Order: sequence, then C-alpha cells, then structure tokens
Amino acid sequence: MRADAPAAPALPFFVYGTLRPGERYHRLLLTGRTAHETPARLPGAVLYEGPGYPYAVRGDGVVTGALITPRPEAYPEVLRVLDQLEEYRGPGDPRNLYDREERTVELPDGTAARAWVYLAAAPLARELREHGTPLPGGDWLSPRPPAPAPPRSPSARGSADRV
Repeated sequence: MRADAPAAPALPFFVYGTLRPGERYHRLLLTGRTAHETPARLPGAVLYEGPGYPYAVRGDGVVTGALITPRPEAYPEVLRVLDQLEEYRGPGDPRNLYDREERTVELPDGTAARAWVYLAAAPLARELREHGTPLPGGDWLSPRPPAPAPPRSPSARGSADRV
C-alpha cells in the first residue's frame, strides 16, 4: 500500500476457506493473534471451488465462514499477512487476485457486523461466473462428493471385460 494512502479501518475479517478456525492458514497465520472468532455468514456472495482453496464472488447466495477479530496489538501484522496471502496489493490494483472489501456479515444471534472480506478480483470473478464450479450451500467445510475416478484403461490389470 502506498505511504500516502489513507489508513484502513481496523475491521474484523470474514474468512470462508483456509483461514477458518481449524484450517491450515488459520493455524499458520492467525493462531495466537485473535481476540474473538465467531461463526458468521456473508449474504450477497457465491462460493466457488478453487485450486485447494475457495473463491467468493458477489452474487445471489450466502457464504458460510467465521468472523475473526485480531487482537489490537496484532492487527497491523494480521492485515499485512492476510493481504499478502490473498495477493491484495491495494484498491484497484490490476494485479490483485482478491479485492479486500468492507461488507456486512450476519452473526448467529441475527446481528450484523462490518468486516473485511476478500472477494475474487473482477477478471477472476468473471471467469468463475462463466466457467467455475459453485459450491452448493456456500460452505467450504461441507462435505463434497469425491472427484470421479479416471476411467480405467482396458489393458490395466484387473480391468478385463467380463461377460
């Protein structure tokens, strides 16, 4: 981020994939740095399958995740490492993989909270809408059917035709 850019508000983060509690990047980047973690939902977004992690895109759905509030003393470092992980370089940067946006999320008690959310940047979002695989139910942690097995070659051991 540029030195003359205005400081971002210290909002909590809505996370929906590998940053959710118990997932690999939560353990690596957030353990010991959070003050609160609570389930939350993001309306107005659709979750798409990605290469080992999901992408959220604006749309007519709801994404399930968690609201992560960093400890105040850890906030600047958490913001830096999450922006780096999500390949967010700043508002409008064409190199962004994700854009960090301020959005409203829903908490289990029905209240709303403002949070930072990393959404797929515009070029990627277009590609996902056209060719991506939406995750039914919008929850990265929901069981998904296993990928189909590749077809077996007729010459593969044990694949002889039986009549």
